[in-house]
Amino acid sequence: MIDFEVPEESRLLVDTVKRFIEKELAPLEQKVEDSGTVDPDLVRDLRRKSRELGLFAMSYPREVGGGGLGTMDSCLVEEQCGWTSDALVRRAFGAIPGPIIHCQGEQRERYLLPAVRGDIDVGLGMTEPAAGSDAAAIRTTAKRDGKGWIINGTKHFITDGDFVDTVIISAVTDPEKGAKGISTFFVDKGTPGFRVARVQHMMGMRGLNHAELSLEDVRVGPEQLLGQEGAGLSQMLSFVNAYRLGGVGARAVGMASRVLALATDYARQRKQFGKPIGEFQMIQEKLADMVTDIFGVRMMVLNTAWEIDRGMDPREKVSMVKFHASEMLGRVVDRGVQIFGGMGYTKEFIMERLYRDARVLRIYDGTTEIHKMVIARSLMKNGVPAL
Repeated sequence: MIDFEVPEESRLLVDTVKRFIEKELAPLEQKVEDSGTVDPDLVRDLRRKSRELGLFAMSYPREVGGGGLGTMDSCLVEEQCGWTSDALVRRAFGAIPGPIIHCQGEQRERYLLPAVRGDIDVGLGMTEPAAGSDAAAIRTTAKRDGKGWIINGTKHFITDGDFVDTVIISAVTDPEKGAKGISTFFVDKGTPGFRVARVQHMMGMRGLNHAELSLEDVRVGPEQLLGQEGAGLSQMLSFVNAYRLGGVGARAVGMASRVLALATDYARQRKQFGKPIGEFQMIQEKLADMVTDIFGVRMMVLNTAWEIDRGMDPREKVSMVKFHASEMLGRVVDRGVQIFGGMGYTKEFIMERLYRDARVLRIYDGTTEIHKMVIARSLMKNGVPAL
């Protein structure tokens, strides 16, 4: 059973994050939406304030300068982050790719510690035109050249690919070994042959550009190999469940809760036929469906986080959370737009932006269809899970 008594320390953390978002981030949302970017001077200011409160790199270990949060606390924080723009959250609190923790020796001083301090930004280059959910299907190659490597290939849909200082690139180093023949490398911006081929503009999530990266005979030294040769795919995938649970599951709960709050307030204020629309049974039905959907997913997230913090490996539950949370958010925001009516479809109200931002959660970090397949395969192999 879950201990639903949230410790006072966790409550204080959540309250601090909530106040920071309300004071520092929420007022900037429309500016980011209109401009499609976050001003660099503003980024530096937000990070300074975030660091002063101990809110930067919260989920990273204390020994490397992070906040050392457990899974439950990370999910509670991520839920609050769902109440504002993803671009602002990434700039203020950091978006450090998990595999960077595998840095060794001088790499820690060059990449890991500066990233956790917020002095540099690091991206993650996994996805390719022919390799999305199937991360092992990448075609980018890294061939030995003396002591170093020459990398060739294309990455796309790389979040902040045009913004970061360096990118962790996955590449095939031994095609004979399949998934165990994939390695990861740090490739710094400005390295000859490494360039942003184009920015891929998205329907939502303004302020976060996604880029196609081209690598043509890019030479990297042995010091830029991350971890052990052949360990690249396991490095990449070892952190996806934590992101799926917090960055998708808990974040979806926060986004949906914001939609519910907006829709409820609007249902109280908007009048038709002489009374608030919230008094009509069909609107009440939508609100009831929304809050029930949110409650169910929140419990799924907390239960799964509780198990992880106790050393368990609920990977099937993470897949359940990822697909159910993203689908829940889609239902909630669709009902929100419907409650707002025509105004929900205009850019005058935030509901239109939330509708666009929500759609991608059903796609990235494994589509709904992929996660359903993982769950069904586990069920066929292991049977009905015990309580």
